[in-house]
Amino acid sequence: MIGRVVKITAMAAVVMGFTSFGASANDYAPQITKMFNEQVKPWLSDPVVVDAIKAQNTKTASLSDADIDKLDKQWRAEAKGGGGPLVNELLGNALSKFLAGKKAAANGVYSELFVMDAKGLNVGQSDVTSDYMQGDEGKWQKTYPVGPDAMFIDEVEFDESSKAFQSQVSATIVDPATGKPIGAITIGMNVEKL
Repeated sequence: MIGRVVKITAMAAVVMGFTSFGASANDYAPQITKMFNEQVKPWLSDPVVVDAIKAQNTKTASLSDADIDKLDKQWRAEAKGGGGPLVNELLGNALSKFLAGKKAAANGVYSELFVMDAKGLNVGQSDVTSDYMQGDEGKWQKTYPVGPDAMFIDEVEFDESSKAFQSQVSATIVDPATGKPIGAITIGMNVEKL
């Protein structure tokens, strides 16, 4: 019990110290934008990314809101339970393996990466997300529907799973052949390593 209290107190001190500097995503926006443009944007046109999104857009185009809600509930249950058909299929696809490789190569700068389709549904990810449907969140709403050059940098928060301060940067992904939006990507960036 004492060890837990010490750990919580130490974490609170770190959080208070970090926030006392007035840090927000805007403070890191230049570094996040630079890193995204130099390190992420070049591989967003990779066929592994583009083909996976286009294939899923075709597959999910006719899904109703009720269908999406059912899939999201299934995902949440599987994610809590440690896996299942939907989670396992997505984590096992080529795009998820590609994203996991990008995360590993970033030496802790990226805490998570996931790609969404035209409806805001997960297409691939480096780690299991808590939900399948991202279309009701800013990471999708402020990117894909906005257009090809949209980027959204969220506030800095302490991420419990990675034990680091991170900001999520999200951006629209376009089909390189047409320049039209096909999906979006979100990357959790550890601001302490920028």
